[in-house]
Amino acid sequence: MCTVRVLITGSSGQIGTNLALRLLADGHSVFGVDKRVNTWTNAFPTLLQDLATPQHEFVGGIGGAPYPPADVVVHFAANAKVHELVEQPRRALDNITLTFNVLEYCRLNRLPLIFSSSREVYGDIHRYITGEQQADFSFTESPYSASKISGEALIYSYARCYGLRYLVFRFSNVYGRYDNDIERMERVIPLFIKRIARDEPVTIYGGEKVLDFTYVDDCVAGVMRGIERLVAGEIANHTINLAYGAGNSLVQMAELIGEALDRRPEMVIQPAKRAGEVSYYVADISLAHELLGYTPQVALDEGIRRSVAWWHERGEIT
Repeated sequence: MCTVRVLITGSSGQIGTNLALRLLADGHSVFGVDKRVNTWTNAFPTLLQDLATPQHEFVGGIGGAPYPPADVVVHFAANAKVHELVEQPRRALDNITLTFNVLEYCRLNRLPLIFSSSREVYGDIHRYITGEQQADFSFTESPYSASKISGEALIYSYARCYGLRYLVFRFSNVYGRYDNDIERMERVIPLFIKRIARDEPVTIYGGEKVLDFTYVDDCVAGVMRGIERLVAGEIANHTINLAYGAGNSLVQMAELIGEALDRRPEMVIQPAKRAGEVSYYVADISLAHELLGYTPQVALDEGIRRSVAWWHERGEIT
């Protein structure tokens, strides 16, 4: 792939950071936009800006921000914790506003867009589907999933009305490097690593809950292929599941963390489910394989081992 200039929103988050570093390692140019400082790296320039603020001027960038020229926008910025958005639904509206602002920037600058959607758009009604998956929006589970559905709808409308070229990726429980900021946003795998390493009990809401956990390197590999083929004009205007493609229960996940830490986890099983949360999801990744040649490499047991090793390297667990 020729050198590509990539603008990443939400560049200080886990996936944004991993993607940016991979792009730089491959010789590409990265410019980040985020409302918070990247605490893991300063390897690429980042503009601190809250994209959820209503914008009225788009001179050179959203709100007049000095964005450099780009070939593609990768839009990861979002309030992303499902249960927190149930408690604070205003943050779901912020997700819609910031996606609109990014779309306007892409429209005015004629840039293609990659959007990070979520497996949450499927809801729980599809928990027994094993073939092609269709999102039925009448079964929306949470304000967070509604914000992702709304973001997708805006993108599809911009494609029809303004010729926007896009790829929508529906991610599923991405974990791995740079996901240890659980004081900001509590994620289940880093939370369990931290608690099990301290011999503290972990609470599991639904002993039979099954999710499709995706190691961050697989996620980034899929996005990289999407960037390459979207910028080259080889593919456009697809909505693609990007996950590992296999299910694991939270109990199995906790046991694997215990094995990696040489601990026996103490699990407290609570009834499923908390409001807004999906209890079963396994992705159909056949379209990602067909369009991108995507074949995930890191199963959950190996991904957990890599994650625990990364925490050890950082001195956050002993």
